[in-house]
Amino acid sequence: MKCLGLFIVSLILFPAFAFAAEGGAGMVESGMIAVGAGLAVGVAVLGAGLGQGKAVAAALEAIGRNPSAAGSLTTPLIIGLVFMEALGILSFVVAYLLQGKL
Repeated sequence: MKCLGLFIVSLILFPAFAFAAEGGAGMVESGMIAVGAGLAVGVAVLGAGLGQGKAVAAALEAIGRNPSAAGSLTTPLIIGLVFMEALGILSFVVAYLLQGKL
């Protein structure tokens, strides 16, 4: 709901961006690409960080309850962390590709 409100406020504050003609908005387009790239990296890294924190906390809690299960939890935990980190790195790649369009 908060995102919808932010979208509506941005349309009200910046109506020229929303309804701009194709030819005359070169500077605006490059600025919006830069903002989009920054937001993509920020949101992706935030999500990856929260996911990694939750996964490690759950694994440590499980190991604390049953220390003999540490060996069986380590490999799936590391694989999960690698996948989460790969999503964060993928956001950097997408942002880099977007910056190439400037």
